[in-house]
Amino acid sequence: MKTQRSETLFTRALKTIPGGVNSPVRAARSVGVNPLFIDHAEGCLVFDADANRYIDYVGSWGPMILGHRHPAVISAIAGVLEKGTSFGAPTELEIQLAEMVVDAVPSVEMVRMVNSGTEATMSAIRLARGFTGRDMIVKFDGCYHGHADSLLVQAGSGVATLGIPGSPGVPQSFVAHTLSLPYNDIQTIEQVMARQGDGIAAIIVEPVAGNMGLVPPASGFLQALRRLTEKHGALLIFDEVMTGFRVAYGGAQRLYGITPDLTTLGKIIGGGLPVGAYGGRRDIMEHIAPQGPVYQAGTLSGNPAAMAAGIATLSELKKPGFYEALEEKSARLARGLEKAALDAGIPVNFQRVGSMLGLFFTGKEVINFDIAKTSDLKRFSAYYRKMLARGVYLAPSQFEASFVSAAHGTDAIDATIEAARQTMAEL
Repeated sequence: MKTQRSETLFTRALKTIPGGVNSPVRAARSVGVNPLFIDHAEGCLVFDADANRYIDYVGSWGPMILGHRHPAVISAIAGVLEKGTSFGAPTELEIQLAEMVVDAVPSVEMVRMVNSGTEATMSAIRLARGFTGRDMIVKFDGCYHGHADSLLVQAGSGVATLGIPGSPGVPQSFVAHTLSLPYNDIQTIEQVMARQGDGIAAIIVEPVAGNMGLVPPASGFLQALRRLTEKHGALLIFDEVMTGFRVAYGGAQRLYGITPDLTTLGKIIGGGLPVGAYGGRRDIMEHIAPQGPVYQAGTLSGNPAAMAAGIATLSELKKPGFYEALEEKSARLARGLEKAALDAGIPVNFQRVGSMLGLFFTGKEVINFDIAKTSDLKRFSAYYRKMLARGVYLAPSQFEASFVSAAHGTDAIDATIEAARQTMAEL
């Protein structure tokens, strides 16, 4: 595998872009390599600047559930480009995608389109505070809700990868109203709500944590959050930027049968283009300007290209049998990877929800961020590099999930399993 072109591009990027990348985890520092620069992609494959080919389990960090360059999505985007790229004015496409989201997501009666997951969660928090008249927010250790100031406390994703507990530049006063508690710990959240529940505006949670690796909710955890927020007059916010339309059509809330008050979305609903959204109960959403007093705006919100790509993607996802086929592919991969580690005698904890997968190099069951951090990061780094050399493109962090797409065929999955078998044997 030659990476001369990628190395040259990275050296060039370092001169004008902080760290040479526009999002920290892409730098791949935690796994001891420099980043690959991607030239193009097709189906389940990505090709770097040196023409190396890889089976892709990053999927642009989740949205490429159909695979890269799906014909329906490309056609939809091309159709918009014939008319223009941005108007800063309403279009019918915004209504069409909003109607699809409202129809699919149980908690959403109205939805506001924005441009990123961070913008969606930031706006949902502001709305929750404005609606309840309270200031305090509860989040969970290892859950990443974007890089808004008040949500960087004990965050996952790149913050976890880089070992940053919060972030310089965030005044203490900004996070004074944020409590971060252990994920899946029902007893602790019950105690906190008993003491402070009347001052808490909202609990925000990843219903399936995908930013500390992949950690499913423990039995009864989401139900406890729903019960406690209702009891104390707080709002429950599901951050489904990652899980929305990924683990089921309609998201984790449909999968687990829990209806939050607000939901944040992103990734898949833009079909690979920049997008975010937040939605929920009508009486809450009507507090947003111009209908209500809680202000939020964005020039590129509802961008027609992103709306068209999202409509095309959701239309494909709604076809009969889509998620059943994706489940079959994902289960096949999970079984093969787990067996590869078991046969090699490597202690791992493997977890999966739908087409989201997590592999931790620890023998402990991973139910929260503290246990996730017991993983052998040196062994993961070696695993990452060896898999990359064998043509498998994974997220360069122990604390990120992997994603299977509809474009991953049996040959690609079996090739991945064989690469893992060889790699685990070498570890």
